Amino acid sequence: MNTQFRKGVLEICVLALISKKDMYGYEIVQNISKVIDVNEGTIYPILRRLTKEEYFETYILESSEGPARKYYKITELGSQNLNKLMAEWKEFVKAVNVLIENDKGGNDFE
Repeated sequence: MNTQFRKGVLEICVLALISKKDMYGYEIVQNISKVIDVNEGTIYPILRRLTKEEYFETYILESSEGPARKYYKITELGSQNLNKLMAEWKEFVKAVNVLIENDKGGNDFE
């Protein structure tokens, strides 16, 4: 998948996952990598940026399986941003589908 295209999609994926439940970084990477080929080096910068933009709050929880984990919790601002991005995504997909479905041998996009 094209790198620039993936970056925009990953932001929506990260916001959407954390909107469902608080998660720690590696858990987010594991969930996304089930459907999109990503690694920690791609996801952690997104998490840092979105936290800096106040779309997430973080907190630390002790873990019985190792060191304490930093969890990400979506804020109201983050939820609003997710809703905006989802609406834009749906419009984008709809527009692309129109182009793909209408271009079956001609360039008639009317």
